[in-house]
Amino acid sequence: MSIGYACLTVGVPGTKLRSCTLKNSAPDVLSALIRSNLAALDNQLDYNIQNDIKLFRVSSDIIPFGSHPVNDLRWWDEFSHQLEGIGNKALVNGIRLSMHPGQYTVLNSPNEAVVERAVEDLKYHGRFLDTLGLGKEHKIVLHIGGLYGNKTAALQRFTENFRCLDDDIRHRLVIENDDRYYTISDVLSIGENESIPVVFDNLHHQVNPDNTYSERDWMAACANTWKRADGPPKLHYSQQDTHKRPGSHSVTLDVEDFIKFYKRIPQKNVDIMVEVKDKNLSALKCINAIASPKIQRLEKEWERYKYLVLEHCPAVYQEIRQLLKNKSSYPVVEFYRLIDGARLSPVEPGNAVNAAQHLWGHYYKDSTDENTKLRFAKHIDKISKGGSTIPLKRLLWKLAEADKQKHLLDSLYFMELF
Repeated sequence: MSIGYACLTVGVPGTKLRSCTLKNSAPDVLSALIRSNLAALDNQLDYNIQNDIKLFRVSSDIIPFGSHPVNDLRWWDEFSHQLEGIGNKALVNGIRLSMHPGQYTVLNSPNEAVVERAVEDLKYHGRFLDTLGLGKEHKIVLHIGGLYGNKTAALQRFTENFRCLDDDIRHRLVIENDDRYYTISDVLSIGENESIPVVFDNLHHQVNPDNTYSERDWMAACANTWKRADGPPKLHYSQQDTHKRPGSHSVTLDVEDFIKFYKRIPQKNVDIMVEVKDKNLSALKCINAIASPKIQRLEKEWERYKYLVLEHCPAVYQEIRQLLKNKSSYPVVEFYRLIDGARLSPVEPGNAVNAAQHLWGHYYKDSTDENTKLRFAKHIDKISKGGSTIPLKRLLWKLAEADKQKHLLDSLYFMELF
């Protein structure tokens, strides 16, 4: 089983994707953006390799305006070396990649122009994965689309338009249930008839259910649509943001709820894509939640989180330190419960000053010049009066880069900078 995340890597430098507006999309601008985005993807893969994350969804925006006529670059030729390197890195390290076109890629629209644009978008996604040199187990995930006043006709249009796709696209395509129109039984009816693998999305099923069978039975039925050549079956897992409309993804994942879901999965040879706002942070939580219980996993996470937690809540910082003293335990649920509680609490000026001084005292108090010390003191004074912590964190980050302090460079204390 692999657990992964989608598109963006939180708190990791060099992984941010860049874009531009349509009016600014000159060839030289697009070329520069593509080069930058491919470098960011390469860095994302490096992060995933370092953290043993074997599943990743590449953003559809990796090639700006990838399926739009404004982008007439032969990017697959111009950047062939970069693309080949990325693909090899994924293959050598056993990372399964996927893509997920957005809400405007609709195969079952009654508007022919919309369908034509959808087909072009699917060709773009397929070409990107093909250019990486990836097999057909690296998938393109798609929703069925809209109802357009007649669900039966809409399902039929999807089937007809799917059959017209190039073989390369059809062999990559997988379909999933959504939270408004098409239940898991609707999607399975197409998947089983057309030999299209089906992704089960738990939150979509929760919001738009078909209660004919249990969740476990639906997952088993979806798994049966995947053939050996498709790779392991995929699930999408998310939790409801209780402050937003039904179907909205939560800011982070509750580990205990994830463990309960994991235990309901009928077969464990599946890949789970977590869909959540904090992306890789929750993916690592879920990986650690079901991994072999080694306290070193939590200690590694604590190194990343400790200054962030100290900044938000010193009391929780002390609780976690005590929690991790028992080296024979594996309190993964309590560990992440404390971290989540701290992250959700507001940063008070006094706590921000305390965390910064703690870091400064440990790494730089006795090793920097007088000018740097003076700058640090000025930033501390501004923070104590309610000012932003960003300028100070930029200073500390530059010092960490200069000294190659790995613990600091991996620290989520700096996540706001990226």
